[in-house]
Amino acid sequence: MPPPDLDRLVEQAARDGRLLGILRHPATSATTDEHLPWDELRHRPPPEGLSVQDWWLGLRMARRTNQRLLPSLLDGELRPFRFTLPDRLLRDIDAINRGASGQIAISEQVTNPATRDRYVVSSLIEEAVRSSQMEGAATTRQVAKEMIRSGRPPRNRSERMIVNNFVAMQAIAERRNEALTPELVLELHRKVTAGTLRDPSSAGTLQRSDDERIAVYSDSGELLHHPPSAEQLPERLERLCAFANGGIDDGYIPQVLRAIAIHFMMGHDHYFADGNGRTARAVFYWSMLNQGFWLTEFLTISRILKGAPVPYARAFLHTEQDEGDLTYFFLHQTGTILRAMADLDRYLQRKADELKAVQYAVQASPGEFNHRELALLDHAVRTPGAAYTVVTHQRSHGVSHQTARSDLMHLEAKGLLACHRQGRSYVWTPHADLPGRLVRR
Repeated sequence: MPPPDLDRLVEQAARDGRLLGILRHPATSATTDEHLPWDELRHRPPPEGLSVQDWWLGLRMARRTNQRLLPSLLDGELRPFRFTLPDRLLRDIDAINRGASGQIAISEQVTNPATRDRYVVSSLIEEAVRSSQMEGAATTRQVAKEMIRSGRPPRNRSERMIVNNFVAMQAIAERRNEALTPELVLELHRKVTAGTLRDPSSAGTLQRSDDERIAVYSDSGELLHHPPSAEQLPERLERLCAFANGGIDDGYIPQVLRAIAIHFMMGHDHYFADGNGRTARAVFYWSMLNQGFWLTEFLTISRILKGAPVPYARAFLHTEQDEGDLTYFFLHQTGTILRAMADLDRYLQRKADELKAVQYAVQASPGEFNHRELALLDHAVRTPGAAYTVVTHQRSHGVSHQTARSDLMHLEAKGLLACHRQGRSYVWTPHADLPGRLVRR
């Protein structure tokens, strides 16, 4: 539901002699504002002495007083987007700054160079799968992970989308210290969409004036979003890159909000015929890593977005409906980042507990297994029927072919894995009684 026309509410309240009382009411102070959109506020009981419309009017006037403009980020009518900093958003920013960029205590598995690569690869795969599934890729998470780890070629468009996303995420991690340029954005789009578009020439190409621009309508036929004209796209992308690199003076904006604003603008501007969402989320990751939020490399944002697509879409819509107020999108995305960070904490704790159990089982022979072998044994205990090749072990840990082969042969020699030929390759599988063999060691 779009908000009521603010100017009309002001005129009506002034005509009735209620405007000053509304603006002075304690419930319309910016410091008490949860920053709810009209679509949610209208369902809540208003404070005593106010109608819902009065409440909205007072809050909107308080927000307008405290809003900050972003002159470099413009809507299709060339009006600047804006934002405020309610208490909840300030708390979110503080928590993200402490957890994703600081040097606070965190799992040794992330900070230890011996094990961190395993988690980076796993997170990149997970983000590639979930982001692609959001855009229609129809394949299971397990199949997708097996495909990437084994290096087998994709069999269909859905698998190609996932492989493309993984390649793009790898490129972002490698180029995090570079400036964002239109050329880099176009390169990322080419990586994301290679081999998946009806018109292959659209990969890495901004939409042109003769291309169809996709509008979004409600079920009742109401226009919800129409992207800016294609003629504006080259200049808009230049401005967005300058904003991403801090090259435009828009006043102070917290770093995490800069990354989120870039995410929003790429969705709003709709630069490409297809793949806009995947490219927007990829560039968000670039911005977070570029600004020093190193933990972002381990987060899987798209898994949370895929699990709740409606709030994600509404965050875009509420911003556009309410005078370009980015605060709605900021609040949604900071909440998403914090959920991803909490998920990572739980995941790392679970992995640490599982690894300790394996380590306990082999503690009678200290130093007998390296960290990669321990990780494989941990996985084998938890995954009956698992199979390993030199290539899968190599990809999982980012080591050389010879190192991966030596690990597998060592575990075979210890009687924990069995080796057999499969086609031209060798495959290692855990013995059926692997847990018992570990305990008896």
